[in-house]
Amino acid sequence: MGRIVLNNVTKSFGETQVIPPLDLTIEDGEFAVFVGPSGCGKSTLLRMIAGLEDLTSGQIEIDGDDVTQVPPSKRGLAMVFQSYALYPHMTVRKNIAFPLRMEGMDQSEIDKKVEAAAKSLNLSDYLDRKPAALSGGQRQRVAIGRAIVRNPSAFLFDEPLSNLDAALRVGMRLEISEMHESMKTTMIYVTHDQVEAMTMADKIVVLQAGVIEQVGTPLELYHTPRNVFVAGFIGSPKMNIFSGSEAEKLGAHTAGIRPEHIDIDLSGGTWKGTVGVAEHLGSDTFVHVHDTALGDLVTVRIAGDVAVKHGDTIYLTPQMDKIHKFDEQGLRV
Repeated sequence: MGRIVLNNVTKSFGETQVIPPLDLTIEDGEFAVFVGPSGCGKSTLLRMIAGLEDLTSGQIEIDGDDVTQVPPSKRGLAMVFQSYALYPHMTVRKNIAFPLRMEGMDQSEIDKKVEAAAKSLNLSDYLDRKPAALSGGQRQRVAIGRAIVRNPSAFLFDEPLSNLDAALRVGMRLEISEMHESMKTTMIYVTHDQVEAMTMADKIVVLQAGVIEQVGTPLELYHTPRNVFVAGFIGSPKMNIFSGSEAEKLGAHTAGIRPEHIDIDLSGGTWKGTVGVAEHLGSDTFVHVHDTALGDLVTVRIAGDVAVKHGDTIYLTPQMDKIHKFDEQGLRV
């Protein structure tokens, strides 16, 4: 079991409130991702759940039990940090076994758990090496293995992939997702990378300045963002957001259109512009268009390759049923 409920929790540092009153429920077995810009409070919120940060007020429940005053070691949670936090003088085997040794578990049982965790994470051949002899991805797997052997109610991940290069990030992202599918254990994952959030989560919690802007599945947030902030944050490349006369023509204070929902033509269309940078990726082309009626820069995503170059005159036409409209408060209409 791993149902986690936050009831009216707050966090202040001195006179500064970083988490205003907040309610959130994470169901047993869910993969929930906290995402938002730097300083939005996502790591603070994770540390409050773990017990590493005290609440200023409110209550945290795990499987129906109030754990607000319970120390981290008694909450039944396992945390994986960005920095791996491995003991450099210990082998992989001893690093993974460490929490079990601290509990006083029988050595034969420790060996079974360590071997099983190492096998699931493809670490069996590295058990007698020390962390210095491992790659960054292997070190992160050791840290995850140390969490797995504790058989926690939930795993808490605090930006675990941010120290890895791009290729390793993709690989570890898949490994963590596969681990969740096989274990069905609750996981809470903090990241500033919305691509990680979109590809891994059952539920995304979008935060800004300690406030939950929206909670939903990745596709709910993508297709129906509840406000301008979520619309601009979720999606890569970002949604094109515009206001003024062009938005007013559509009956909105502010409007948005995703790059893949704009068609291009060299002879005519709704908005005229000038091609700036065209990023040819093979499977897609990202065309950055200047001097349109929407403002200085509009990004268009075209499937496959398109023969445009810097300085070309181009015309853009939005797919009208894909336009997002927002009112003066920035809320979806």
